[in-house]
Amino acid sequence: MGRIVVTEFISLDGVIEAPGGGEDYKHAGWTFEIDRGEEGNQIKLDETMSSAALLLGRRTYEGFAAAWPERDGEFADKFNTMPKYVVSSTLRDPEWTNTTVLSGDLIDEITNLKKEQDGDIVVHGSAQLVQSLIEHALVDELRLMVFPVVLGTGKRLFGETTDKKRLQLTSAIVVGDGVAVQVYTRG
Repeated sequence: MGRIVVTEFISLDGVIEAPGGGEDYKHAGWTFEIDRGEEGNQIKLDETMSSAALLLGRRTYEGFAAAWPERDGEFADKFNTMPKYVVSSTLRDPEWTNTTVLSGDLIDEITNLKKEQDGDIVVHGSAQLVQSLIEHALVDELRLMVFPVVLGTGKRLFGETTDKKRLQLTSAIVVGDGVAVQVYTRG
């Protein structure tokens, strides 16, 4: 059985937009201004290497599909070869290797995916998708790499929900120049 694991680079004010650049956002690439240190880099590598699959929203998928196939190395090789699932009602013929489009009912699609896929199904970025997954209690683990910066504007991780969503902090460490890695599970 698979687990939905959301992993995000996030500012103190909850912004997750364009942390690595590549988008038309005034603070694009904002995470590069803060050193997460070797330990932070290793955390991200370990996370990627232990992922069984990626689950992405269409916009994040398009950004990843434009960037990763041209890269090489351990990280890129893993991204390029693992199964990828993209939630979209408009994408028809994905070109990135091992990609499946999920275009039906979100709850049914994700419930079936969790039954069919073993291991961690990791979601990067994908703010709208993550908000829907949180709303429907489909997230098993939330990993936040919190950068000590307030961006003021941009897409935020958390939107309105119909009720409170209880989470349990399971670990937290500080790496690099004050970047906190916090892991939460459903409480």
